[in-house]
Amino acid sequence: MIDHYDWSGGREAMLRLGRPEAPLVLIAPALFEEANRTRALTLTVMRALADLGVASVLPDLPATGESLIDTSAARLADWESAYAALATQLSKTRRVHGAGIRGGALVDRSAALISRWHFAPVAGEALVRDMMRARQAAGREAGHAPDPADQSPDGPPIELAGNLVSRELLANLRAASPTSAGKVRTVRLTSDPMPSDHAVDGAPLWRRSEPGNDTILAAILAADLASWIAACGN
Repeated sequence: MIDHYDWSGGREAMLRLGRPEAPLVLIAPALFEEANRTRALTLTVMRALADLGVASVLPDLPATGESLIDTSAARLADWESAYAALATQLSKTRRVHGAGIRGGALVDRSAALISRWHFAPVAGEALVRDMMRARQAAGREAGHAPDPADQSPDGPPIELAGNLVSRELLANLRAASPTSAGKVRTVRLTSDPMPSDHAVDGAPLWRRSEPGNDTILAAILAADLASWIAACGN
């Protein structure tokens, strides 16, 4: 079901799946182009969760998805504020757990959640570095030399994967890391050498050039997340 939520900066859309009385997980989606590449996987996980008796909510963060805010006006603080506001709104009727996918794990840090579950979380510095490398690679393919101004903290927004991104957002992301406070479970792919609580087989869809899906991986992730929520209490 398509719904909406309010935060201090306005109103944004969200998708809800699952029974109203079921345990609830609020998903912080992957960021930037990774959001497009993992959206089908995220939705498949949500459907699998519903089959397991867990409801889920996937919000559009400010300046993403169907948001009326321009992408160049996106701010990390606004993403955190909007996500936290939605968590508070949902917690009026149910206990709310969080699930952060990739860069989404940078968004849930200030939200009041029973627990956090992170899939392939990434530090902001690494996320920005990957995006800048992709921009430089695209420039070289087009015959352009790397622009030193891209690394400057000052100046106009930078175009990354077709979106204008502010220097302020990039600077704030570089300083951001997923939280380890409270109940946090980290799940990674077996090909990822970073520390985790659990590793699963699958392909890193966020690395592909086009959006994709993996129904087997989605089922594994949904089962792990449902078990984590049950263990943390509903």
